[in-house]
Amino acid sequence: MVYTPIEKLAQATPQPMAQKVRGLSDRAIAWIFVAPSIFLLLAVNIFPLIWTIRLSFTNFKVNRANRDIEFIGLRNYERILTDSDIWMTMQATAHFLIWTIVLQVLIGFALAYLINMKFKGNDLWTTIIVLPMMLSPAVVGNFWTFLYQPQIGLFNYVVTFFTGGDPSSFSMIGDVHLAPWAIVIADTWMWTPFVMLICLAGLRSIPDSIYEAAECDRASKWRQFWTITVPMVLPFLMLAVLFRGIENFKMFDLVVQLTGGGPGNTTTLTSIDLKREAFEKWRTGYSSAYAVILFVTVFGLASIYVKALNKVKER
Repeated sequence: MVYTPIEKLAQATPQPMAQKVRGLSDRAIAWIFVAPSIFLLLAVNIFPLIWTIRLSFTNFKVNRANRDIEFIGLRNYERILTDSDIWMTMQATAHFLIWTIVLQVLIGFALAYLINMKFKGNDLWTTIIVLPMMLSPAVVGNFWTFLYQPQIGLFNYVVTFFTGGDPSSFSMIGDVHLAPWAIVIADTWMWTPFVMLICLAGLRSIPDSIYEAAECDRASKWRQFWTITVPMVLPFLMLAVLFRGIENFKMFDLVVQLTGGGPGNTTTLTSIDLKREAFEKWRTGYSSAYAVILFVTVFGLASIYVKALNKVKER
Protein backbone atom coordinates (compact mmCIF):
# COMPACT_ATOMS: atom_id res chain seq x y z
CA MET A 1 0.00 0.00 0.00
CA VAL A 2 1.40 3.39 -1.03
CA TYR A 3 0.90 6.25 1.39
CA THR A 4 0.82 9.87 0.36
CA PRO A 5 2.94 12.40 2.30
CA ILE A 6 -0.22 13.61 4.01
CA GLU A 7 -1.14 10.06 5.12
CA LYS A 8 2.38 9.52 6.52
CA LEU A 9 2.19 12.79 8.40
CA ALA A 10 -1.24 11.91 9.72
CA GLN A 11 -0.05 8.51 11.05
CA ALA A 12 2.80 10.23 12.95
CA THR A 13 0.48 12.69 14.71
CA PRO A 14 -2.09 12.22 17.50
CA GLN A 15 -5.55 11.10 16.39
CA PRO A 16 -7.42 14.43 16.84
CA MET A 17 -4.75 16.32 14.91
CA ALA A 18 -4.41 13.54 12.31
CA GLN A 19 -7.99 14.08 11.17
CA LYS A 20 -7.21 17.73 10.50
CA VAL A 21 -3.98 16.87 8.71
CA ARG A 22 -5.74 14.45 6.34
CA GLY A 23 -7.92 17.32 5.19
CA LEU A 24 -4.95 19.45 4.12
CA SER A 25 -3.75 19.63 0.53
CA ASP A 26 -0.14 19.18 -0.58
CA ARG A 27 0.03 22.92 -1.17
CA ALA A 28 -1.05 23.64 2.41
CA ILE A 29 1.51 21.18 3.80
CA ALA A 30 4.23 22.84 1.72
CA TRP A 31 3.30 26.26 3.09
CA ILE A 32 3.43 24.92 6.65
CA PHE A 33 7.06 23.89 6.18
CA VAL A 34 8.06 26.98 4.18
CA ALA A 35 6.37 29.54 6.43
CA PRO A 36 9.08 29.59 9.16
CA SER A 37 11.80 30.31 6.59
CA ILE A 38 9.73 33.08 5.02
CA PHE A 39 9.06 34.60 8.43
CA LEU A 40 12.79 34.50 9.25
CA LEU A 41 13.63 36.13 5.91
CA LEU A 42 11.13 38.92 6.55
CA ALA A 43 12.43 39.44 10.09
CA VAL A 44 16.11 39.52 9.13
CA ASN A 45 16.03 41.29 5.74
CA ILE A 46 12.76 43.01 4.91
CA PHE A 47 11.84 44.53 8.28
CA PRO A 48 15.23 46.27 8.84
CA LEU A 49 15.03 47.70 5.31
CA ILE A 50 11.53 49.10 5.90
CA TRP A 51 12.59 50.47 9.31
CA THR A 52 15.66 52.14 7.75
CA ILE A 53 13.52 53.79 5.07
CA ARG A 54 11.16 55.06 7.77
CA LEU A 55 14.02 56.51 9.84
CA SER A 56 15.50 58.22 6.78
CA PHE A 57 12.60 60.70 6.81
CA THR A 58 13.20 61.71 10.43
CA ASN A 59 15.80 63.53 12.54
CA PHE A 60 16.20 60.51 14.86
CA LYS A 61 19.50 60.14 16.74
CA VAL A 62 20.03 56.88 18.58
CA ASN A 63 22.04 58.55 21.37
CA ARG A 64 19.08 60.87 22.00
CA ALA A 65 16.27 58.36 21.74
CA ASN A 66 14.22 60.11 24.43
CA ARG A 67 13.77 63.22 22.29
CA ASP A 68 10.68 63.57 20.14
CA ILE A 69 11.23 62.22 16.63
CA GLU A 70 10.32 64.77 13.97
CA PHE A 71 9.30 63.95 10.42
CA ILE A 72 11.48 66.11 8.16
CA GLY A 73 10.58 64.68 4.75
CA LEU A 74 13.32 64.60 2.13
CA ARG A 75 15.67 66.94 4.00
CA ASN A 76 18.20 64.20 4.77
CA TYR A 77 18.32 63.14 1.13
CA GLU A 78 18.74 66.77 0.04
CA ARG A 79 21.64 67.27 2.45
CA ILE A 80 23.39 64.12 1.26
CA LEU A 81 23.03 64.83 -2.46
CA THR A 82 24.29 68.41 -2.05
CA ASP A 83 27.20 67.59 0.27
CA SER A 84 30.55 67.95 -1.51
CA ASP A 85 32.25 65.62 1.00
CA ILE A 86 29.80 62.85 0.10
CA TRP A 87 30.64 63.24 -3.57
CA MET A 88 34.35 63.03 -2.70
CA THR A 89 33.76 59.67 -1.00
CA MET A 90 31.74 58.58 -4.04
CA GLN A 91 34.70 59.52 -6.24
CA ALA A 92 37.12 57.57 -4.02
CA THR A 93 34.76 54.58 -4.12
CA ALA A 94 34.46 54.77 -7.91
CA HIS A 95 38.27 54.91 -8.26
CA PHE A 96 38.66 51.85 -6.04
CA LEU A 97 35.79 49.99 -7.71
CA ILE A 98 36.81 50.56 -11.33
CA TRP A 99 40.52 49.83 -10.97
CA THR A 100 40.10 46.73 -8.81
CA ILE A 101 37.60 45.25 -11.27
CA VAL A 102 39.78 46.05 -14.30
CA LEU A 103 42.94 44.59 -12.75
CA GLN A 104 41.22 41.54 -11.29
CA VAL A 105 39.49 40.69 -14.56
CA LEU A 106 42.63 41.10 -16.68
CA ILE A 107 44.98 39.25 -14.31
CA GLY A 108 42.37 36.65 -13.32
CA PHE A 109 41.56 35.79 -16.92
CA ALA A 110 45.26 35.61 -17.84
CA LEU A 111 45.96 33.22 -14.95
CA ALA A 112 42.93 31.09 -15.83
CA TYR A 113 44.05 30.91 -19.46
CA LEU A 114 47.54 29.75 -18.41
CA ILE A 115 46.29 27.19 -15.89
CA ASN A 116 43.82 25.82 -18.43
CA MET A 117 46.78 24.68 -20.54
CA LYS A 118 47.30 21.88 -17.98
CA PHE A 119 51.08 22.04 -17.69
CA LYS A 120 53.20 20.11 -15.18
CA GLY A 121 52.52 21.23 -11.62
CA ASN A 122 49.16 22.72 -12.64
CA ASP A 123 47.34 21.69 -9.45
CA LEU A 124 50.11 22.96 -7.18
CA TRP A 125 50.17 26.41 -8.79
CA THR A 126 46.37 26.61 -8.68
CA THR A 127 46.44 25.96 -4.94
CA ILE A 128 49.17 28.56 -4.36
CA ILE A 129 47.31 31.20 -6.38
CA VAL A 130 44.05 30.58 -4.51
CA LEU A 131 45.67 30.97 -1.05
CA PRO A 132 45.10 34.79 -0.70
CA MET A 133 41.37 34.34 -1.17
CA MET A 134 41.25 32.00 1.84
CA LEU A 135 42.55 34.66 4.23
CA SER A 136 40.47 37.04 6.31
CA PRO A 137 40.38 40.68 5.07
CA ALA A 138 41.64 41.77 8.51
CA VAL A 139 44.64 39.44 8.14
CA VAL A 140 45.31 40.69 4.61
CA GLY A 141 45.06 44.29 5.82
CA ASN A 142 47.65 43.74 8.56
CA PHE A 143 49.86 41.75 6.19
CA TRP A 144 49.95 44.52 3.57
CA THR A 145 50.38 47.19 6.25
CA PHE A 146 53.72 45.61 7.11
CA LEU A 147 54.62 45.23 3.43
CA TYR A 148 53.96 48.94 2.86
CA GLN A 149 56.15 50.15 5.76
CA PRO A 150 58.81 52.50 4.29
CA GLN A 151 61.63 51.27 6.55
CA ILE A 152 61.05 47.52 6.83
CA GLY A 153 58.42 46.79 4.19
CA LEU A 154 59.30 44.50 1.30
CA PHE A 155 57.12 46.43 -1.17
CA ASN A 156 59.31 49.55 -1.16
CA TYR A 157 62.47 47.48 -1.62
CA VAL A 158 60.96 45.69 -4.63
CA VAL A 159 59.89 48.98 -6.23
CA THR A 160 63.26 50.65 -5.64
CA PHE A 161 65.08 47.59 -6.96
CA PHE A 162 63.66 48.39 -10.41
CA THR A 163 63.69 52.19 -10.09
CA GLY A 164 66.97 52.66 -8.23
CA GLY A 165 65.57 55.04 -5.63
CA ASP A 166 65.62 55.10 -1.83
CA PRO A 167 63.19 52.63 -0.15
CA SER A 168 62.28 55.17 2.52
CA SER A 169 61.63 57.95 0.00
CA PHE A 170 57.91 57.19 -0.27
CA SER A 171 55.08 55.67 1.80
CA MET A 172 52.25 53.86 0.04
CA ILE A 173 49.75 54.29 2.88
CA GLY A 174 50.97 57.70 4.02
CA ASP A 175 50.99 59.55 0.72
CA VAL A 176 47.80 61.22 -0.53
CA HIS A 177 48.41 60.15 -4.13
CA LEU A 178 49.65 56.62 -3.41
CA ALA A 179 47.20 55.53 -0.69
CA PRO A 180 44.28 54.91 -3.13
CA TRP A 181 46.54 52.66 -5.17
CA ALA A 182 47.71 50.86 -2.02
CA ILE A 183 44.19 49.57 -1.31
CA VAL A 184 43.67 48.73 -4.99
CA ILE A 185 46.83 46.57 -5.02
CA ALA A 186 45.93 44.77 -1.79
CA ASP A 187 42.37 44.00 -2.89
CA THR A 188 43.56 42.86 -6.32
CA TRP A 189 46.07 40.49 -4.70
CA MET A 190 43.37 39.02 -2.47
CA TRP A 191 40.45 38.61 -4.89
CA THR A 192 42.07 37.97 -8.28
CA PRO A 193 41.98 34.19 -7.52
CA PHE A 194 38.19 34.40 -7.22
CA VAL A 195 37.91 35.86 -10.72
CA MET A 196 40.44 33.29 -11.95
CA LEU A 197 38.30 30.38 -10.70
CA ILE A 198 35.18 31.72 -12.41
CA CYS A 199 37.08 32.25 -15.68
CA LEU A 200 38.65 28.80 -15.38
CA ALA A 201 35.18 27.27 -15.07
CA GLY A 202 34.18 29.12 -18.24
CA LEU A 203 37.25 27.99 -20.16
CA ARG A 204 36.77 24.35 -19.20
CA SER A 205 33.11 24.47 -20.23
CA ILE A 206 34.09 25.08 -23.88
CA PRO A 207 33.90 21.79 -25.83
CA ASP A 208 37.15 20.68 -27.46
CA SER A 209 35.21 19.87 -30.63
CA ILE A 210 34.79 23.59 -31.34
CA TYR A 211 38.56 24.15 -31.34
CA GLU A 212 39.04 21.01 -33.46
CA ALA A 213 36.59 22.34 -36.02
CA ALA A 214 38.38 25.71 -36.05
CA GLU A 215 41.72 23.98 -36.66
CA CYS A 216 40.17 22.09 -39.57
CA ASP A 217 39.18 25.49 -40.99
CA ARG A 218 42.82 26.57 -40.53
CA ALA A 219 41.97 29.27 -37.98
CA SER A 220 45.02 30.61 -36.15
CA LYS A 221 45.35 30.51 -32.36
CA TRP A 222 44.78 34.26 -32.23
CA ARG A 223 41.62 33.88 -34.32
CA GLN A 224 40.38 31.04 -32.11
CA PHE A 225 40.97 33.16 -29.02
CA TRP A 226 38.88 36.11 -30.22
CA THR A 227 36.11 34.20 -31.99
CA ILE A 228 35.70 31.19 -29.65
CA THR A 229 37.36 31.69 -26.27
CA VAL A 230 36.40 35.29 -25.49
CA PRO A 231 32.73 35.12 -26.60
CA MET A 232 32.11 31.86 -24.71
CA VAL A 233 33.87 33.02 -21.54
CA LEU A 234 32.28 36.48 -21.65
CA PRO A 235 29.19 35.50 -19.54
CA PHE A 236 31.51 34.13 -16.85
CA LEU A 237 33.62 37.29 -16.96
CA MET A 238 30.50 39.44 -16.61
CA LEU A 239 29.35 37.30 -13.68
CA ALA A 240 32.70 37.81 -11.97
CA VAL A 241 32.44 41.57 -12.53
CA LEU A 242 28.95 41.56 -10.98
CA PHE A 243 30.11 39.71 -7.85
CA ARG A 244 33.25 41.79 -7.37
CA GLY A 245 31.46 45.04 -8.13
CA ILE A 246 28.85 44.47 -5.43
CA GLU A 247 31.43 43.31 -2.89
CA ASN A 248 33.87 46.14 -3.56
CA PHE A 249 31.11 48.74 -3.33
CA LYS A 250 30.61 47.51 0.24
CA MET A 251 34.35 47.23 1.01
CA PHE A 252 35.09 48.19 4.60
CA ASP A 253 37.38 45.99 6.71
CA LEU A 254 40.38 45.78 4.35
CA VAL A 255 40.52 49.56 3.89
CA VAL A 256 40.06 50.21 7.63
CA GLN A 257 42.98 47.91 8.42
CA LEU A 258 45.24 49.47 5.78
CA THR A 259 44.58 53.20 5.88
CA GLY A 260 41.59 53.84 8.15
CA GLY A 261 40.23 56.08 5.38
CA GLY A 262 43.32 58.31 5.36
CA PRO A 263 45.53 60.10 4.82
CA GLY A 264 42.92 62.80 5.19
CA ASN A 265 39.87 61.41 3.41
CA THR A 266 41.57 60.13 0.27
CA THR A 267 40.62 56.49 0.92
CA THR A 268 37.36 57.11 2.77
CA LEU A 269 34.92 54.90 0.89
CA THR A 270 31.15 55.25 1.21
CA SER A 271 30.94 52.31 3.63
CA ILE A 272 33.49 53.94 5.97
CA ASP A 273 31.75 57.31 5.73
CA LEU A 274 28.39 55.69 6.46
CA LYS A 275 29.80 53.98 9.55
CA ARG A 276 31.16 57.28 10.85
CA GLU A 277 27.82 59.03 10.35
CA ALA A 278 25.89 56.25 12.07
CA PHE A 279 28.16 55.19 14.94
CA GLU A 280 30.51 58.11 15.57
CA LYS A 281 28.31 61.14 14.89
CA TRP A 282 25.11 59.23 15.81
CA ARG A 283 23.11 60.85 13.00
CA THR A 284 20.78 57.88 12.66
CA GLY A 285 18.16 59.46 10.40
CA TYR A 286 20.81 61.00 8.17
CA SER A 287 22.80 57.76 7.94
CA SER A 288 19.59 55.83 7.19
CA ALA A 289 18.98 58.08 4.19
CA TYR A 290 22.63 57.58 3.21
CA ALA A 291 22.18 53.80 3.38
CA VAL A 292 18.99 53.95 1.31
CA ILE A 293 20.75 55.97 -1.41
CA LEU A 294 23.60 53.44 -1.54
CA PHE A 295 21.12 50.55 -1.65
CA VAL A 296 19.16 52.09 -4.51
CA THR A 297 22.40 52.82 -6.38
CA VAL A 298 23.72 49.26 -6.09
CA PHE A 299 20.33 47.68 -6.76
CA GLY A 300 19.69 49.85 -9.82
CA LEU A 301 23.11 49.32 -11.37
CA ALA A 302 23.01 45.58 -10.62
CA SER A 303 19.54 45.26 -12.20
CA ILE A 304 20.69 46.97 -15.40
CA TYR A 305 23.84 44.85 -15.46
CA VAL A 306 21.91 41.59 -14.97
CA LYS A 307 19.69 42.45 -17.94
CA ALA A 308 22.80 42.98 -20.06
CA LEU A 309 24.23 39.69 -18.77
CA ASN A 310 21.04 37.82 -19.73
CA LYS A 311 21.19 39.27 -23.26
CA VAL A 312 24.81 38.08 -23.62
CA LYS A 313 23.87 34.59 -22.42
CA GLU A 314 21.01 34.40 -24.93
CA ARG A 315 23.35 34.94 -27.90
